[in-house]
Amino acid sequence: MKTGQEYKDSLRKRNIKVYVKGELLDSESLIDHPFIKGHVNSAAMTYDLAHDPAYEDLMTVKSHLTGKTINRFTHIHQSVEDLIKKVKMLRLISQQTGTCYQRCVGFDAVNATYTVTYEMDQKLGTNYHERLKKYLAYWQENDLMVAGAMTDPKGDRSLRPGQQADPDMFVRVVAKNDDGIVIRGAKAHMTGMVNSHEMLIMPTMGMAPEDKDYAVCCALPVDAPGVLHIFGRQTNDDRKCDGDIDQGNARYGIVGGECLTVLEDVFVPWDRVFMCGETEFSGLLVERFACYHRQNYGGCKGGVSDIVIGAAAVMADMSGYGKANHVKEKINEMIHLTESLYCCSIACSAEGKPTASGAYYVDPLLANVGKHNVTRLIYDIDRIAQDIGGGLQATLPSEADLKHPEIGKYVDKYFKGVATVSTEDRMRMARLIENMTGGTALVESMHGAGSPQAQKVMYAKLSNLEHKKKCALHIAGVTPPASKGTQETKEAR
Repeated sequence: MKTGQEYKDSLRKRNIKVYVKGELLDSESLIDHPFIKGHVNSAAMTYDLAHDPAYEDLMTVKSHLTGKTINRFTHIHQSVEDLIKKVKMLRLISQQTGTCYQRCVGFDAVNATYTVTYEMDQKLGTNYHERLKKYLAYWQENDLMVAGAMTDPKGDRSLRPGQQADPDMFVRVVAKNDDGIVIRGAKAHMTGMVNSHEMLIMPTMGMAPEDKDYAVCCALPVDAPGVLHIFGRQTNDDRKCDGDIDQGNARYGIVGGECLTVLEDVFVPWDRVFMCGETEFSGLLVERFACYHRQNYGGCKGGVSDIVIGAAAVMADMSGYGKANHVKEKINEMIHLTESLYCCSIACSAEGKPTASGAYYVDPLLANVGKHNVTRLIYDIDRIAQDIGGGLQATLPSEADLKHPEIGKYVDKYFKGVATVSTEDRMRMARLIENMTGGTALVESMHGAGSPQAQKVMYAKLSNLEHKKKCALHIAGVTPPASKGTQETKEAR
């Protein structure tokens, strides 16, 4: 298993093309760029914690393929216990970083692909599952960070992939030969892509037979020929170039460092192709991935919310109102909301079941409920934190003002809280709350792992409304009304 430093060193060996604010960065300078180094540091934590004896039970596991000890982020879930430990691991790392550490998407992608390729092979006689197992062994042996790549730009959302004015709005296969396939298109909002080793590409939606060129799943290096990445902007990202106080979470950054990944006629050998035109399984792969990924959010957002709760409580103490009853009540409400998020992730894991492949899968309804809770409750948690933190977090002068030889004394004097706490420390805490409760962080809570509407669609599919209606009719002593067909038959008689 890699250490955090070995992970960082391995990134410098790539030949990746990344544009940041219009500037092309090379692999050597990329991970030290102010916009990116925080994301690298948070991902490195997933490696370092695996070497800490205190956390080895959560962070490491025996590979079901090789029997070797591996980082859990490269594992295929073999039990309910694995599913539960995954959620606990995510909360732990979030408590250590206060942000996204970017390995979850690839982790969920390979678990989903593992289960679907097995079922695809069983029905269609393909050999995708064996290919995936060989790739997985390589992934585990080298302790790779693999970005999951599902979201396509999509273009006109009213049209299917093959109906778009520009056919590249969804990733598609444009050529095949004896050696492999050639793909073209782009993947959007790619978390951790620029500091990953490889990417696992999946279809973004269930594909109809006429869209078979878009039903593709494959793996390739992030620096493969024809691949380039355009790094996205985040709230207040230019502050990362101006010292560390104004950043809030200077060491680990905010969310996951998303980018647009462009695939311009990229060759992928057959041994890295795990779906190619099998449209009837594309929707299943999307659904499996979505549920695995939605499982996460009570764990990772629970851990992030732990930091927000702590920051709000510390800010109250620094300002002199930490013992006020209304503040204590607000802190308790934040705790209640956070644990509500967490328990849903634990519940969907505890209700997990084995798939035909032997790998375990979460309860899909509860996983969707958990993620949908995040789209609401995080806003409540963050609203209370902003309430407790006060207007200071929005109107503070800059770090440069605090350290200015003429005006610094005024900033220090008039932004002080309790006498025993330095103004600088109070500013740091205010900026942390600002960083974690606004802008990019909130949007990610809303749309990461799918929008709220995506979860509602799954509710309709999974909640078994007809069973609920039958239960109500039985309890009320009401005979179910005959179906139209049954009634017509009776009348005919």
